[in-house]
Amino acid sequence: MPRNKNVFSSFADWRRGAAQRAVHAGWAWVQRTGAVTARRPGRLRFGAIGEGTKLAFPQGTVFGAPWIRLGAHCIVGEQVTLTAGLMPDLDLGPEPILRIGDGVVLGRGSHVIADTSVTIGDDCYFGPYVYVTSTNHSYDDPHTPIGKQWPRMEPVEIGSGCWVGTGAVILPGARIGRNVVVAAGAVVRGEVPDHAVVAGAPARVVRTWCAERGWQPPLRTPAPVPIPEGITPEQLLALGELDEPALERLGELTEAEGNG
Repeated sequence: MPRNKNVFSSFADWRRGAAQRAVHAGWAWVQRTGAVTARRPGRLRFGAIGEGTKLAFPQGTVFGAPWIRLGAHCIVGEQVTLTAGLMPDLDLGPEPILRIGDGVVLGRGSHVIADTSVTIGDDCYFGPYVYVTSTNHSYDDPHTPIGKQWPRMEPVEIGSGCWVGTGAVILPGARIGRNVVVAAGAVVRGEVPDHAVVAGAPARVVRTWCAERGWQPPLRTPAPVPIPEGITPEQLLALGELDEPALERLGELTEAEGNG
């Protein structure tokens, strides 16, 4: 009597599903186990690594760890490269070369190359694949391959509170102020003032803020309104189900209560 093909098909599907779940569970375990924290630094011996900071697994290239200082509550994504010095196993002296402040987020695949001093302030957020370097190739000698010429090095400083978009490049000598937005794909060198937006390659200032005039040119969209404290997830879901007239009426009632 012929066997039911559906039975074999169902069993094969179940087996593939079980194998897939096992692989996913195994990879999740590897990621948890391979992550680097202050309590579980693994092979890495950073000059400092703050409480709550985590380097996701797999890490990118990391060397010169004793001259790298990571603040507290940082998130370093997968495949992020952090280096101090031109190459591994150098004695770089008593002071740190790469300083990363508290609450910094480095997106997946980013590189921070500190052959000389690189400083990143508190609460900076980097999108994926950002490249920060204090070293650039020189090409002064037209007869020598560029990769064999001695590079130029200049310190890099990124102020606190900055947002650096996906694929941006921060070049040697950059001095970026506080609360600066670096647009995706921008290539930044030189000085950037506080509270500015820069974009392009090479990057230029496209928007600035001052206390007297606010943002210039003016922002095209209104500032988002934070969710008030005490609002529950259930209340947010209920708001999402309201139609436009109901939302307008709710806004009128809220404004009337505020004026009262």
